[in-house]
Amino acid sequence: MGGFFGAVGKTDVIGDVFFGTDYHSHLGTRRGGLAAFDPERGLQREIHNIENSPFRTKFEDVFDEMRGTAAIGCISDSDPQPLIIRSSLGVYAITTIGIINNADELIDMYLAAGGHFGGMTGGRVNGTDLIAALIGQKSSFEEGIRFAQQAIDGTASILILTGDGALIAARDRLGRLPVLIGKSERGYCVSFESFAYQKIDYEDERELGPGEIVKITTDGVTQLVPPGDEMRICSFLWTYYGYPTSNYEGVNVEVMRYRNGISMARHDQEAGTVHDIDYVSGVPDSGTPHAIGYANESHIPFARPFIKYTPTWPRSFMPTNQNERNRVAKMKQIPVKELIEDKKLLFVDDSIVRGTQLRETVEFLYESGAKEVHMRSACPPIMYGCRYLNFSRATSEMELITRSAIMELEGEEGMEHLEEYSRGDTERGRKLRQAICDKFQFASLEFQSLEGLTEAIGIEPCKLCTYCWNGKK
Repeated sequence: MGGFFGAVGKTDVIGDVFFGTDYHSHLGTRRGGLAAFDPERGLQREIHNIENSPFRTKFEDVFDEMRGTAAIGCISDSDPQPLIIRSSLGVYAITTIGIINNADELIDMYLAAGGHFGGMTGGRVNGTDLIAALIGQKSSFEEGIRFAQQAIDGTASILILTGDGALIAARDRLGRLPVLIGKSERGYCVSFESFAYQKIDYEDERELGPGEIVKITTDGVTQLVPPGDEMRICSFLWTYYGYPTSNYEGVNVEVMRYRNGISMARHDQEAGTVHDIDYVSGVPDSGTPHAIGYANESHIPFARPFIKYTPTWPRSFMPTNQNERNRVAKMKQIPVKELIEDKKLLFVDDSIVRGTQLRETVEFLYESGAKEVHMRSACPPIMYGCRYLNFSRATSEMELITRSAIMELEGEEGMEHLEEYSRGDTERGRKLRQAICDKFQFASLEFQSLEGLTEAIGIEPCKLCTYCWNGKK
């Protein structure tokens, strides 16, 4: 995945961009970067690997090393960013969020036309470099960005720092990701996460529409390209990777998760599928608010039967050796035996993708004395790998626990009935849930319905991207 933050002001904005970018650290764990413009120094840039150390610690010297009245920063889960580009449009810095599915086709097309790109390990091309090359095919930033977004199969939100200290921000063509503008007495900012600028004393100015492009200076925000009519914002923003304090399209993440949990509890009550549960709990961290909503509605006590030990294991770093990886996964989970032994527990997870970590968690609970472990997924069964955002590292759809279970149940024929398997009220759907229960030793399993999820979000279904659940673009 990834996120970006930028600011332009009448005085130095490095502090704002440092803290604003740091507030996007939940969106990626690979690389962080900053670029700044100063009238005397020009464009400056710094990139660090953040796989084993947080953004803040890698950039703590930036206040001594960089300065600028305009700056951009990014957390990237893919390529090194931001890049400084020299082109017919001038010298500028650029950072992007999204994924390019047709990179090879675009590279072949523009290499044949005489273009060139900076290669990475294995000859792979940096996606941001490719987007910059596409932008450079046109005579203005707005024309180039529109051209790039039309040419790309995937998603591209773009933030540019120009050579004269302005920002150009573009939300991806179908608005799958948010881009918000904040305003303060110091100037303006651009952000993926709304709370990132609210915490440093910016106020909401507005949210860009799908495909909208704006230019931002200390004088204000100028629209370069108006928003399109069609939107497909990612539903997973609310269920999983969005930060709890953020708002997207006016809908708060934490509040949506409470509503989602309430919806799941009502479904279970109507179906009469849950009996004598001692505690409801969330799989930390994003499953917890869904579980709070479930507990409040069902009147089953909420509890935390295990705690993640974050002082020394705050990030997703794991050793390369599989035995040590398994050991570290268990070391992170500290049980509260009084809340586990001989107890019937119902856990709510934000989603069930491959199930590897969930299997380890359930084994850990049974080893700690749990009598039963029931599981609820806060979203529908994931049947398709995401084509539009770079938030899943799955290399094949057969890595999805749903697909592999269906293959075992029915072979290739089952792939023709994914919609039936998705639903809990069909024979195939019941068989899928039982097969996953058998794999993971769940006492019961249910998924939130697509209808329940969209109702909890509260946005028109036609404006939501639900591809990973129903395969509809």
